[in-house]
Amino acid sequence: MRVTAGKHRSRKLAVPAGRDVRPTSDRARQALFNILEHGGFVDGGGSPIRDANILDAFAGSGALGLEALSRGAARATFMETAAPALDAVRQNLEACREKDKAEILRADATRPPNARAACGVVFLDPPYRKGLAAPALTALAQAGWLAQDAICCVELAADEGFTPPEGFEQLDERRYGAARIVLLRFVCD
Repeated sequence: MRVTAGKHRSRKLAVPAGRDVRPTSDRARQALFNILEHGGFVDGGGSPIRDANILDAFAGSGALGLEALSRGAARATFMETAAPALDAVRQNLEACREKDKAEILRADATRPPNARAACGVVFLDPPYRKGLAAPALTALAQAGWLAQDAICCVELAADEGFTPPEGFEQLDERRYGAARIVLLRFVCD
């Protein structure tokens, strides 16, 4: 697994061993970032990633947050509960020399701590078929993690049911093999 674009393009990323972490494929990650950067989600065009505060919840290896940093995000917070995944995030941040732009939190995205700063882009990649996406989005919003009009990128199993919680509007949806990516905008104050 590698960073697909930006200043860290082609940098190999560490992935925790075992079956608990299912990293977003390079193909799906590349497609997601292309949609974000060219999808017209920001007034006047441009990328919502550039200079943004990013949250990578259910971070796993941290590939989504690292991709965002590689493409110009100002800061990234990585939220994860599994120790091996947190170790991989630390290793990847060190390899990319991005530790000064990152915060790592051992926390459950369905019961997050209060945010220090709201994020303009949120990546949510919960374990498939556990029904965690909607509760996590609600909890993150209540804890102040989502800026008004934040773009939320939710990865689910292709056949997994999902209804966005109140306060979120669906912008787009794409399928990539066994994965489905749903893009939402947080529209509630």
